[in-house]
Amino acid sequence: MENALQPDAQHIVVLGAGLMGRLLSWRLAVAGHRVELFDAGGPGAEKSAARAAAAMLAPLAESAVTEPAVVQMGQYGLQRWPQLLSQLQSPVYFQQAGSLVLWHRQDAAEAAQFSRQLQATCRSIAGLPQPQALDAKGLAALEPTIDARFTQGIYLPDEGQLDNHQLLQALHQELQTLGVAMHWQTARNPQDFSPAPNSQGQPQWVFDCRGVGAQVQWSQVRGVRGEIITLHAPEVKLSRPIRLMHPRYPIYITPKPNGIFLIGATQIESDDNSAVSVRSALELLSAAYTVDSGFAEARIVNLVSQCRPALPDNLPSVRWLGERTLQINGLYRHGYLVAPAVLDAVLQLFESGASALAATFSLKIETTTS
Repeated sequence: MENALQPDAQHIVVLGAGLMGRLLSWRLAVAGHRVELFDAGGPGAEKSAARAAAAMLAPLAESAVTEPAVVQMGQYGLQRWPQLLSQLQSPVYFQQAGSLVLWHRQDAAEAAQFSRQLQATCRSIAGLPQPQALDAKGLAALEPTIDARFTQGIYLPDEGQLDNHQLLQALHQELQTLGVAMHWQTARNPQDFSPAPNSQGQPQWVFDCRGVGAQVQWSQVRGVRGEIITLHAPEVKLSRPIRLMHPRYPIYITPKPNGIFLIGATQIESDDNSAVSVRSALELLSAAYTVDSGFAEARIVNLVSQCRPALPDNLPSVRWLGERTLQINGLYRHGYLVAPAVLDAVLQLFESGASALAATFSLKIETTTS
């Protein structure tokens, strides 16, 4: 059933049907507005960075590679995601059983530095659960199938994850139910709605959520290549996300329902969207095998590469491109972690022109005339 338009309903165009585009279209449609969604790809989000993600919600773990603002947005997101998911008609897997950090003996120095960073973050940001150092016995209690070669680890309580593929599908179903007009394989940019939103014959608002696709209009946006392997391994019994120290980038193993595991993610400064490289596949699969030898009999479901949208400081940003055009970009590798905070801040900007949430999280609100 389509949503009932409110008396003050506005005609709103959203560009990009990745994570942010779908969330924003959904909330605006629920509020009773007339929403149109344009995307260069299809409803399965195959061309979106949102599909090539593990959707981990781990603010403390991410503090080792990002700024305090992202950690604070992540704390908000951990509380907000269950509220958002409860409003969807289709169930979406959500887990908050903490995460586990492991390392091989040769990476002990890097692990020690990681641990010091976690402790510093806990001292500077209130409300974060304290990381817990584990010995071999503690590891075995949490994850009995982990290879016996791991004798130390760090447990990060309360960190979570969700199933991003289920979420993208559930949001698509909500948009259909709400009567959102979805235009697939139809690329658009803000300049297509000229002379400006709210002029004759044009929508009243335009929200640009295209990620790397917005580079022409936002030249500072760049792509950071990430690669993920999906495995079906019903014999593997890992019950929570595992992070493994790696010389070049942290590798994670995230268990999803029905014996599915996501192994990722490389982090390469490149806008190359070609297939997963042999080097990356070998590194990711070898890392998974060292954690649990049961992965030797896993079946490779797919190998996916995608470019995550990043700005020079690797932080999200919202930009006014005219009075009624908002661009949302730079979610980088933290998309699912920060999305609820960015979403709610953007909705405040739409409703009142200002956002207390953005100020709370030091979310950049920029203005440009270009």
